[in-house]
Amino acid sequence: MAINYPGMLDLRDDGRRFAWTDREAMLYAVGIGMGQDPISPADLPYVFEQPSLLVVPTFAAVISWGAGIKADQLGVDYTKMLHGEEDIVFHRPIPASSSVIADSGVIAAYDKGEGKGAVIVRETVLRDETDGAPLATIHRTAFARADGGFGGPSGPTTPPHAAPDRAPDQVLSFETRPEQALLYRLSGDRNPLHVDPAVAARAGFSRPILHGLCTYGITCRAVLAVTGNDPAAIRRHAVRFSSPVLPGETIEVRLWRDGHIVSFEADVPTRGVTVIKNGRSELG
Repeated sequence: MAINYPGMLDLRDDGRRFAWTDREAMLYAVGIGMGQDPISPADLPYVFEQPSLLVVPTFAAVISWGAGIKADQLGVDYTKMLHGEEDIVFHRPIPASSSVIADSGVIAAYDKGEGKGAVIVRETVLRDETDGAPLATIHRTAFARADGGFGGPSGPTTPPHAAPDRAPDQVLSFETRPEQALLYRLSGDRNPLHVDPAVAARAGFSRPILHGLCTYGITCRAVLAVTGNDPAAIRRHAVRFSSPVLPGETIEVRLWRDGHIVSFEADVPTRGVTVIKNGRSELG
């Protein structure tokens, strides 16, 4: 099966209902490493429901897990498909418990050429089931390494967001646990790449890797520190994944604030690799 362009732009997965309680919100927070210090005043409001649970904004990435257009519908080779970017716009704070309707589709596909792969952008809009108002809009970009040459446009003309050319305003370190991927996968992503050594080896890794969306959530923790721990202040959080993290490694997040824009990048210093590039959060 090959990419059908522009037919793929008509693919829809609408009207999917998802619900969660404070249990799932707290599990997500633990899954991205919160609560390692169980009395941390920054983490405790996200892992303890009293007096009122705070919710990490990027929890929106998992509350509708399973919605959206699947790889076999896209006509791509799933085994050679990588998660390239994640960009979520938050229209209102994510509640500790609620239910949403998820509407999904493909909004763009870019042809990098035969042997060079394809870039596919999928969108999921989460709407509050009660009043129909949008809660979050998720743009998830995939790089299909084996599926170029389908005849679509070559790519967007907008350059990626770049970090300022100056020393970071703040640098924060986050330790991941050896079992971090085992915790995070309980929020929805059961891809065996993150738990099965044999699957990881076939993909070219020395051991199972951490979920990219777990690293995404960790960078949101860094931006929360910039906001004074106010999740309602984060209106958008976007990243480009550039390298995987191994569970147990320490992630160093470099942040620059310019008005309502927070730029950031994330590294694993022990291996000298940048794992998140072109990070951008918008504050309101």
